[in-house]
Amino acid sequence: MFRAIRHLSTVSAMRLADVVIIGGGPAGLTLASALKASRSTSQLKVELIEGGKLLEGLREFGNSPPEDITNRVVSLTPATVNYLEKIGVWDFIRYERIEEYDNILAYDGVTNSRIEFEHVGIATMCENLNLQSALLAKIEDLGESGCPLDIHDSTKVVGIDSAGNGWPVVELDNGERIQTRLLVGADGFNSPVRKFAGIESRGWSYNRWGIVATLNFKVDSFRQITGWQRFLPSGPIALLPLPNDMASLVWSTTPELANVLLKLSEEKFAAMINAAMKLDPEEMKYLYKLAEEDDNSLVDSISWRLSLFNNKLQPEQHELYPLEIESLVPGSRAKFPLKMSHADTYVGPRIALVGDAAHTTHPLAGQGLNMGQADVQSLVNCIETATERGLDIGSTLALEPYFSERWPINNAMLGVVDKLHKLFSTDFTPVVMARSFGLDVLNTVPFVKDFLVDRMSSK
Repeated sequence: MFRAIRHLSTVSAMRLADVVIIGGGPAGLTLASALKASRSTSQLKVELIEGGKLLEGLREFGNSPPEDITNRVVSLTPATVNYLEKIGVWDFIRYERIEEYDNILAYDGVTNSRIEFEHVGIATMCENLNLQSALLAKIEDLGESGCPLDIHDSTKVVGIDSAGNGWPVVELDNGERIQTRLLVGADGFNSPVRKFAGIESRGWSYNRWGIVATLNFKVDSFRQITGWQRFLPSGPIALLPLPNDMASLVWSTTPELANVLLKLSEEKFAAMINAAMKLDPEEMKYLYKLAEEDDNSLVDSISWRLSLFNNKLQPEQHELYPLEIESLVPGSRAKFPLKMSHADTYVGPRIALVGDAAHTTHPLAGQGLNMGQADVQSLVNCIETATERGLDIGSTLALEPYFSERWPINNAMLGVVDKLHKLFSTDFTPVVMARSFGLDVLNTVPFVKDFLVDRMSSK
């Protein structure tokens, strides 16, 4: 059965495990669930260690979720959803809290050139908590079926060392020590597992912050369920659809503007979102100045400017822009730094890295979590193959195919996203004209757009 472990014990004898996973985020929980759902690996002794208070919050969400959608939301590709279905996790998702959509419309904030992608089920919006809660529910269900898994909740790793036989030894803050055949780092950008393995991670900060919030649309006309993204010189702003006429905001901007926007009242912040989705960058500069001064005329100034903008549109042109935002879910605003990083390798002797421990990316393409899920799928395949062939699951021979498959794909995606960020983060006229021409041309070539959708969908 499933065992949640919170120890208050002192030093205890070292025990053995087949796989130890550090990190209880989506990547770590998916890996644990997939290993226990597989016929080939279900009998492996797997332990997951999470420093935060994971289990109580996930069970509470599963039993009685909050009325409003939370602000940590991800866009799942069809490939990710298919894998979650394959390992039986999707059966535990709360469907009333997800939103599948078929359209993405991206447009240049300087020239208004645009490209539209249309494909059935191009992506599915899902809260992190919804996904993690479903993963935990699947793990508990597997535990009841005779595939036990130990989760060490509220337990921190205080040290990682090597035993005489080369196996990693994980020391926990409760005094326990675990020796494992394979140690997997699903422990984020500052991965202790990666540092223990001596694996370098290279990249840079974008000097941008991502602002997230949960929003309520002002429903005064019809719109298809669409993901909207506008590229401004300061960074892209995206409104992604949620159930019940709600939306998830991801607004990438400079540190200075992020601080200004987060200090605004919710009414002023909602007005700034509406302005950012439609108004000219020069007008936005003036509004940023009013926002910095917290000028009481900000909302009226935006309303007047949007009224002028909307009155110039033909009736059919209104559908080229999202509905306006009416309000925010109170307390849903937050920010996080944006950076790109990539580990030199994902594997070492008895070590594997997945998710943010291996790579981080700009959120403009919504690929970060999906890349981590694809990592997990590939690593599980390697562990299954090694188990079926009687190989040591921690050996380089067993793990190298995972690195060989995933590193080039992730490296290409990181490069594309990085170039897109740089391409659209300038108002230098020659670059603006070139990128706008490219968008206009691509929007008229269906087979190219279909190829891009396949790539975004990880097909």
